[in-house]
Amino acid sequence: MGKTVIGFDAKRVVRNGTGLGNYGRTLVNDLARVAPADWQLRLYAPDKGRDDLRRQVAETERLTFVYPQHRPLKVQRSLWRIGPIVDDLRRDGVTLYHGLTGELPRGLRQAGIRSVVTIHDLIFMRHPEYYHALDRKIYEWKFRVVCREADRIIAISERTKQDIMELGGVNANRINVIYQSCSPRFAETVSQEQTEAVRSRYGLSGRLVLSVGSIEERKNIRLAVEALRHLPEDIHLVAVGRQTSYSQKVLKAAEKQDLASRVHFLHGVPDDDLQALYQMAEVFVYPSRYEGFGIPIIEAIHSGLPVVAATGSCLEEAGGPDCLYVAPDDAEGLAAAIKESLHGATGREERISRSRDYVRRFEGSDVAGQVMDVYRRVLEFPTSL
Repeated sequence: MGKTVIGFDAKRVVRNGTGLGNYGRTLVNDLARVAPADWQLRLYAPDKGRDDLRRQVAETERLTFVYPQHRPLKVQRSLWRIGPIVDDLRRDGVTLYHGLTGELPRGLRQAGIRSVVTIHDLIFMRHPEYYHALDRKIYEWKFRVVCREADRIIAISERTKQDIMELGGVNANRINVIYQSCSPRFAETVSQEQTEAVRSRYGLSGRLVLSVGSIEERKNIRLAVEALRHLPEDIHLVAVGRQTSYSQKVLKAAEKQDLASRVHFLHGVPDDDLQALYQMAEVFVYPSRYEGFGIPIIEAIHSGLPVVAATGSCLEEAGGPDCLYVAPDDAEGLAAAIKESLHGATGREERISRSRDYVRRFEGSDVAGQVMDVYRRVLEFPTSL
């Protein structure tokens, strides 16, 4: 076999500050450390996106970004990812293309380019009520395409694998479950000066319960607000993530319960500040009704936090047996679990230590090594569909 060039769909890498963006940035950085020296990794993005996100990828001679040429209009760059990108992949000698966020361009198979796709979740099919009808149809069409076209599918949890098999009719032997890893920076201690500066910058006071993720209905942050009624008055909730119309509904509900002064919604938080917020908090909560995995849980555990999450999807898979789990409509249960996780609570430190042992399975080099094994399998023994 000649030179091996792996291409990646890097749109989210340069545009998304959390979630899918974190997955892509962490994975490609880890792959660059474990891939053979003669392998080339090329990140195909429609534009340069955000400078702060792009700089999180350590570019080298063999890990480089590629952007569409002679496509000045935004619509041209968007359409490029759907099909015309294949011409650039062929030009660059790409051997295998990895769709990091559940999408693949048309024409890969005809061009002789092998493909792997990561599917993070099928929430748009499991819970269609959270999506606009048109968006849902587009997502489902893309899912059907990758089920048909991908040589190999990576599912980020056993829950997602089961959804792919059930909702996509995909045979289990075409799917590898490979969990997500998170950036190692979350395990690094932030200075007291930095945490004090972050507390002042966002006007935070009291003891903090943290949640990270888009502030949308499915994430169910309202449950954490309702739990505040059953917690000491010096406990404040900090929710970090993209805000939606749901944010205003939650704030109005908090105002009616005289809790608004204890609820802080933050968006556009830089990575360094997020790292400090994790380490300032006493407890991490993740009351989401449905997830494909739940990477913020891993980030929280690396940051030394006890985790309280919701039952019903895959969060037990992410957090392991020593986190606490409650039903997604049980505000009093959530409050009780938070009390069990505050500083000084019996067994708190032991649960944190055991959770840290559990999440070692998600460390970057191990995850990247598993992905490399998938690449080799596809290149050496491609699946006949």
